[in-house]
Amino acid sequence: MPMIQLTAPTGALTQEGRATVQRDLAAVLLRWEGAPDTAFFRAQAWSYVVEVPVGAQVTAEDDEPRFLVEVTVPQGALSERRKAGLVEDATHTVLAAAGLAPSEALRVWVLVHEQPDGTWGAGGSVVRYADLVALAKQGQEQADA
Repeated sequence: MPMIQLTAPTGALTQEGRATVQRDLAAVLLRWEGAPDTAFFRAQAWSYVVEVPVGAQVTAEDDEPRFLVEVTVPQGALSERRKAGLVEDATHTVLAAAGLAPSEALRVWVLVHEQPDGTWGAGGSVVRYADLVALAKQGQEQADA
């Protein structure tokens, strides 16, 4: 069950970007996880935007807004190639939502947190990665039918 959170200064996203960035980031995460595009998996891809007050985040150099994307996935869900693709696409998604050029990419950090198997619970039960793989396979077979 993937989760993605963007932390950004209040007002740093464009109005359109603020309206769409959560679903856009969730879609990026699901695509790189290889999850089937089904209502069930889309409903499990939780996406948060946390807006901090202007000035709550600065660097030693300047006060330009910076963006932190934190991704939590089951351990083993992302290969190194998939992590790289996720980081690249999440960065571009945030830049677009903020109206920034690709040359501003260093203003976006993406941290991928892998949750060890057996330490994620949902619906009152422990969720294991193997269970998610089986659900994804079943969902893909249904989509192909």
